[in-house]
Amino acid sequence: MSLLTLKAFFNPKSIAVIGASVAPHRAGYLVMNNLLSGGFNGPILPVSPKYPAVHGVLAYKSINQLPIPPELAIICTNECRIPTILQALAQKDCKSAIVVTTENDKKIAETIYQMAKALGIRLLGMSSLGIINPFAQLNASLAHCNALQGNIAFISQSAAVCTTVLDWANSKEIGFSAFISLGDARNISFAELLDYLARDSKTQSILLYMDSIADARAFLSAARAISQHKSVLVIKSGRSLPGAKAASLHSNGKYGHDSVYDAAFKRAGMLRVYDLHELFAAVETLAYANYLHGERLAIITNGGGLGVLAVDDLMAAGGRLAELDDGLITRLDSCLPTNWSRNNPIDMIGDADPKRYASALTILMDSGQADAILIMHSPSALSDSEGTAQAILAVIEKHPKRKQVNLLTNWTGEEAAKPARRLFAKARIPTLRTPKGAITAFMHLVQYRRNKKLLMETPTSIPDNLYYDLPAASQSIKALVNPDSLSAKLNTFQTKPILEAYHLHTVKTVQVSSAEEALNKAKLIGFPLAVKINSPDIVYKSLVHGVMLNINSEHELDLALKAITKRVKTLLPDARLSGFTLQKMVASGLGLELRVMIKQDPIFGPVIAVSQESDARELYTTLDNAVVALPPLNMALARYLMIQGIKEKKIKVKKAAQDFDMDAVCLMLTKISQMLLDNREIIDLDLNPVLVTGKKVTILDSQMHLLHSEVCTQNKFAISPYPKQLEERAQLKNGEQILIRPIRAEDEARHQVFDAALSAEDRYKRYFSQRGKMSHEEMAMLTQIDYEREMAFIAVRFNESEQQETLAVIRATIDPDNIEAEFAMIVRSDLQGLGLGQILLEKLIQYQKAKGTTYLSGMTMLSNVGMASLSKKLGFVVLRDMEEGVINMRLALQKQTE
Repeated sequence: MSLLTLKAFFNPKSIAVIGASVAPHRAGYLVMNNLLSGGFNGPILPVSPKYPAVHGVLAYKSINQLPIPPELAIICTNECRIPTILQALAQKDCKSAIVVTTENDKKIAETIYQMAKALGIRLLGMSSLGIINPFAQLNASLAHCNALQGNIAFISQSAAVCTTVLDWANSKEIGFSAFISLGDARNISFAELLDYLARDSKTQSILLYMDSIADARAFLSAARAISQHKSVLVIKSGRSLPGAKAASLHSNGKYGHDSVYDAAFKRAGMLRVYDLHELFAAVETLAYANYLHGERLAIITNGGGLGVLAVDDLMAAGGRLAELDDGLITRLDSCLPTNWSRNNPIDMIGDADPKRYASALTILMDSGQADAILIMHSPSALSDSEGTAQAILAVIEKHPKRKQVNLLTNWTGEEAAKPARRLFAKARIPTLRTPKGAITAFMHLVQYRRNKKLLMETPTSIPDNLYYDLPAASQSIKALVNPDSLSAKLNTFQTKPILEAYHLHTVKTVQVSSAEEALNKAKLIGFPLAVKINSPDIVYKSLVHGVMLNINSEHELDLALKAITKRVKTLLPDARLSGFTLQKMVASGLGLELRVMIKQDPIFGPVIAVSQESDARELYTTLDNAVVALPPLNMALARYLMIQGIKEKKIKVKKAAQDFDMDAVCLMLTKISQMLLDNREIIDLDLNPVLVTGKKVTILDSQMHLLHSEVCTQNKFAISPYPKQLEERAQLKNGEQILIRPIRAEDEARHQVFDAALSAEDRYKRYFSQRGKMSHEEMAMLTQIDYEREMAFIAVRFNESEQQETLAVIRATIDPDNIEAEFAMIVRSDLQGLGLGQILLEKLIQYQKAKGTTYLSGMTMLSNVGMASLSKKLGFVVLRDMEEGVINMRLALQKQTE
């Protein structure tokens, strides 16, 4: 990937149109027409063996006759000619091409993609509508109209959705910073475009229309990075299984479960919308709205019915209605009739005139009791629609809090409302046609705020005294994997030692080889108990009636053993039977019963799912009724997952289970996540049921599928987990032992203590200015890092209470092309001179070398001679810039080839 090559798509200096045509309705005609009418001011080079000129521009018979190398080529020919065209473009040193040709032959398409990769040519497409950059006067597309200038970037895999959105946006006078049709997305991806747009000053928000993605990790890494400072909305097709299959065919991609996509979008801080109508509302809201500081919504209306409809929609969507205090109600009394609602929504009665609207809005904005205000108006002979809009705009324009409060409008009706809507649109105030549309738009802002807050939430640390018996778990797994098939399917008894190595509580379980042994062992376990048939050919025993519960005596056990054996042999005469499993029964109906699973999604890899559906086995059916999260999980993410499940009623908490301890459940889910991270051989896990009574979490039954790590290619995490393998012990010059390790989200509190303990001089050298205490958001940015694109190593020591204490930190931010990593380091004043800085910098150099980064660079103040000396000692080129007052340090990490 290289963002440098993408620049040629957005700001090319010259463009060649391969297959330019004078025949209307041909792709080569439309592209030339759009380039010229769009006002592109660089050379346009049509290539056509048939025509001497196209649209009055001199044409060239072949690519090798072009007078200059084009920075961008737009290919409009039959797909069978494209391989030859790519070779000619490579000879002309053109490295960027848009392919508007529709893919018809998969073999030819595969040849095109392979050839482009070999030649180093980046392709947008095939089946791309093209690209529009209004700020560069570039319309390199087949679109029927151009885009206006704006601050929203739109990326779509569907050309039809592109033209639909573009047509609608022009009617609303909404502009774009970039408009990109990805087509098949086999070469240039969503991830690369997100990284490019993250650095584009013209882009404030990004809209995505997506059929599927190919590289989940790259996409989520880019999405999480850009979501920290720009809003990202996504509409994903293929919510149903048939729809997912159709979407994958449309874009030649794989398809995954929609609930996993949903979990990924939330984890990345993106906002998902579900149809084009909702997308249009979201576009307008994003284009015009301020940042939402809270979730309190106040409603002003001249119709009580409209207000009630809006409140109903708000409550159904999980929104929050602002509460008006007595002082605010008294102030509103001064400008409203005596029969106004005296509550929120503020019903000002049907004869509300512009002055009444303006006065109420001013008082409400002054109060600070609402984070957003929805102003509603219904047509009335007693109320001037356009005049009211003008009065409202006058208030907004002059009010000092206009940037602090989000304002939305809902002028209902059609002809009577149009002039007012045009006024609001021109003034960049979101205006919606219906109460539901207005509430939906507001909830987009709310959900985006919640997703971003989740992105920054600090997780509770797992207790420091909890240590996992990893050797025991690893030994159990290696012993159970079949050396011939390199896989194993484990029953409850076999999974027990693995689960217990992670301090997961299971019930008493024994395996027996015969009925006689079962009768003897039953006395040790105690009644009541459950009995299950054992067979390597049967995974889900209940489906073949191989399970019996509530066995209360030896006599009942004897009858149960015979009955189970008979039933299974009748249903599966060829099944290999290997005895029975006996398990102590736990009283049911007294706690919360859950089903906790690890499943493999074709796109995102391992996912953790929680439900109360006990029978479903197939991936789509299993996840339909579950809440899903991407590992790795921490306590905060586990809590969010459980709350989501309860809110969506996929987890129903009955009266008898209302005392369940949420922290205990979250700790169990976090342990399962860690078990998955430590043991990549686990590709499927089904804990069914898990019983939660108070603070006690008990796994009653479990199935596990293992695949040897040598052949397990699917178990790749979509989000880079904590790289525990990078932890390293070190010794300072004074003999003190320390631990060097990557930073993690749970470090925020101790990192805040570390930052507060720094001297004023150290802080000045690090931040190049005096600065106060960091906010939670700033500290979250430093501790909740994406290991795909940045790294921070901290040095810690253990105090008398065995708690970790942060001593120093070094961090590096890596550009998306992995060419240069920029580092910064700070060591606590009382520990300087003990070799800690050298240990950290050597650790970072080693890490970046292994990652394949080309250069490591840093900058420090002229007064920081210690940092400059250390860098020079470790091989950095050190240059002093006296004009800027800084020292620049740069180290080549890879051997330079001539």
